[in-house]
Amino acid sequence: MDAISEPYVQLIGVSKWFGTYKVLHDVSLNVKKGEKIVVCGPSGSGKSTMIRCINRLEKHQEGMIRVNGIELNDQQRNIDRVRQEVGMVFQNFNLYPHLTILQNCTLAPRWVKGIHRKAAEELAMRYLEVVRIPEKAHFYPSQLSGGQQQRVAIARSLCMSPEVMLFDEPTSALDPELVREVLDTMAQLAADGMTMICVTHEMGFARQVADRVVFMDEGRIIETGAPDEFFDNPREGRTQQFLKQILH
Repeated sequence: MDAISEPYVQLIGVSKWFGTYKVLHDVSLNVKKGEKIVVCGPSGSGKSTMIRCINRLEKHQEGMIRVNGIELNDQQRNIDRVRQEVGMVFQNFNLYPHLTILQNCTLAPRWVKGIHRKAAEELAMRYLEVVRIPEKAHFYPSQLSGGQQQRVAIARSLCMSPEVMLFDEPTSALDPELVREVLDTMAQLAADGMTMICVTHEMGFARQVADRVVFMDEGRIIETGAPDEFFDNPREGRTQQFLKQILH
């Protein structure tokens, strides 16, 4: 396989247990650079566990995960290299409440990458512009709405210059009227060419942004397809049942 078609993120036969419970069953997925993948499925289907394995927040027990050719194994050096490639945005914003928005965004570039404070602040302001809240730089998280805090969390991840962004149900903790501003920010990132793997139930976003939609159930990938194919002509009965329940 040549370098152009080589997957940027590669999962091959990945399985994981929590104690005696097998949460991932032989999961394989290839994601090319610049591709946008939306992962959906019922609660407990293994979606979040799968993407948390991609940056070693969870350790897989079987199979192989590679990011940009780097295998995720027990070597801390490899884990650190992968984490420099991969940014992650969680359901809950995980901002430090005692730090300003600017300080939240500059902390990792300064301490992990050794970037000088002034350069880190310039970088942070650039990404706060990208998520359209530069005016909140000197506010504290508690002074922002949930949607604004999640946009800060996206900016904070971008400050580490990741090649891949993982989103773990980034709108699920938000009031409905705040969801759109976060999805618009993610859609702009997608339009700018960011490689993205996003766990979400926002099917309108999946139709708009995804190159492929992946449906998971009981720790397995059941079906994968382009959005039009996936939503309009799902092949698997379990996929059809799920879509019937969530699409109104």
